[in-house]
Amino acid sequence: MNISGAESVERVAVQVDRLCWAGVLLGLAFTMTNVQQFAANGAAAWSLPWCTAWLLDPMVSVVLLSILRAEQVTARHGVRTGRWVRAAKWFTLTATYVMNTWEAFTAGSPAGVVLHSVPPLVVFVAAEAVTDLRDKLGAAQSAARLSAPESSAVVGTAGQPRPATIGPMPATSPDALPAGSPAESAVRSPAADGPKKSASDQGVSAGTVPGRRRRTSFAEYLAVAREARTPDVTVTPAWVREVTGCSRGLSSRLAAALADDEDGGER
Repeated sequence: MNISGAESVERVAVQVDRLCWAGVLLGLAFTMTNVQQFAANGAAAWSLPWCTAWLLDPMVSVVLLSILRAEQVTARHGVRTGRWVRAAKWFTLTATYVMNTWEAFTAGSPAGVVLHSVPPLVVFVAAEAVTDLRDKLGAAQSAARLSAPESSAVVGTAGQPRPATIGPMPATSPDALPAGSPAESAVRSPAADGPKKSASDQGVSAGTVPGRRRRTSFAEYLAVAREARTPDVTVTPAWVREVTGCSRGLSSRLAAALADDEDGGER
């Protein structure tokens, strides 16, 4: 899955979120009339008790919606709510269900019980599902974004594959050495001081990538160190690195080779 996959998951998450909330709002709107009739208890239309009864269902629904919205946000960030929050949600859902089905139960009408049970139960199921769905869709989006760098890292900004990474650069380049030092004169490519030679004359294969300097060999480093060495010098890996600019691992081998030269000369 790539970036477009993550974006598609986000679009689906937004659509699911909107559809679930639309179902919850429609269910609560349907229950409003039943709760109003339950609260009015036969009061005359437009009387004070009849008008006040319209406030009962919105009062419960607003609290329920605020809890559902808060749970949705906390679940998205992996934070669990406390017992009082869940108790308030279950209480408001139960109160909505009881007030909707009370008259149907007292009248002994199974059809009325089913009719007035469906909207509160839809609200109840959607309230539980919308939080869990958003949580799972967020996990799917995170998984899609984690897998995206693997596919996008090899593509350039213009949509062309990026060139393969060339191997490690040489340990020493002529420009990094002091001008006029023995190491600088030995390491610098012959092409810099004279006419250009072919790749085979320079010891570089014809398939070498253009513009890439060849590696300095062990023998060349050793020759530089031998030339720079004087009788009063104590050969150490640090001294070898200073005069040749070689790597730390190679300096130990060069120091050992110079020590062998010294032992052979004494014998």
